[in-house]
Amino acid sequence: MSVQMDNLVIASGNRGKLAEFQQLVGSLGLRVQPQSDFGVTDVEETGLTFVENAILKARAAATASGLPALADDSGLAVDALGGAPGIYSARYAGASGDGKSRDKANNAKLLAALRDIPEGQRTARYWCVLVYLRHADDPVPLIVQCDWKGDILAYPRGEGGFGYDPLFWVPECGMSVAELSAEEKNRLSHRGRALQTLAAQLKELGQLTP
Repeated sequence: MSVQMDNLVIASGNRGKLAEFQQLVGSLGLRVQPQSDFGVTDVEETGLTFVENAILKARAAATASGLPALADDSGLAVDALGGAPGIYSARYAGASGDGKSRDKANNAKLLAALRDIPEGQRTARYWCVLVYLRHADDPVPLIVQCDWKGDILAYPRGEGGFGYDPLFWVPECGMSVAELSAEEKNRLSHRGRALQTLAAQLKELGQLTP
């Protein structure tokens, strides 16, 4: 696909998300750069919803880079926990540690919270909100929201993915997200389907052409 913009900045410092975005967005023919190329670090997520936080991230990246920006705010919502960890998914067990150690701590806290919840009552959804800003002052950002239904396992399975992927069971696949191939995850996931929807909207607006 050809693109009606010179470049696109990805408003994320999460290595796992960046790797997925490079695959997903790259497949659309877009040239992308991480926000770190422009000296942007993770912004303070002061919003109370995924939408608010995604807008904050996109605006910071667009301001620093002068480019159109794509931001994602996503997380896990467990029904038995009233939607927790929700917007706090990435820092559920605290903000310290690198990506892998933080993921391990978050997973451990989730399993502890669900210790007394039996199988069949551990339903959950991954949520993803994508926000696309043409520029920092864009008054009409494109916003896409998608979810991915599953169940929380009693123990981790698989080595792939990141975050809660080893605990997120996909019934129709008979495996955890961490056991899926990258291609299969991108096809099925909340983030992959959100990006497909966003691409369709950009195409309708004439910013993506066949």
